[in-house]
Amino acid sequence: MMIRVANADDARYVETLCHWYEESAKQRGVGIAKRNPDYVAKKMIKGDAIIAFIDDELAGFCYIETYENNNFVVNSGLIVNTALRKEGLGRAIKHEVFKLSRTKYPAAKIFGITTSLAVMKINTELGYKPVTFTELTRSDDFWKGCSSCKNYPILMENDRKMCLCTGMVYDTLNDQFSQQTIEILSQEQ
Repeated sequence: MMIRVANADDARYVETLCHWYEESAKQRGVGIAKRNPDYVAKKMIKGDAIIAFIDDELAGFCYIETYENNNFVVNSGLIVNTALRKEGLGRAIKHEVFKLSRTKYPAAKIFGITTSLAVMKINTELGYKPVTFTELTRSDDFWKGCSSCKNYPILMENDRKMCLCTGMVYDTLNDQFSQQTIEILSQEQ
């Protein structure tokens, strides 16, 4: 298994990943928002994504987005090849995207919304706490991302204060990852 930061060469996998998102939503009957292939490619090019391979085959993916001048960062789009689920790959990808988030944006609150019990368990392991939506970013751009979800009318009906997803936040700013970042930045100067 190889898990690493995605790069421009990985853009060749975008269509497959976007297909996986759509199929996963259908199979599980949940409100996973569709992903724009160009947007996912940009995340790879910028180094704001984690990609996983098993035996040189695409196995999983997750990316990060920032809001409110990098005060909030979300780990989004966690997807694992359906044939490889329940093997711990999602957990490993989520841990790596968490590290990437803490390294690139050490002062940001990391948050997410999900209907997935598995993701909630992983987030809890990482130190996230469940919160109300009022504690999440107020960025219209973030909430627009929910517009392709089948539960979007519920979100809007409740003025973006609640939906079927659970909001979770990690806001421990003095942890091992932020300390590593400070050390790396000090060494570079």
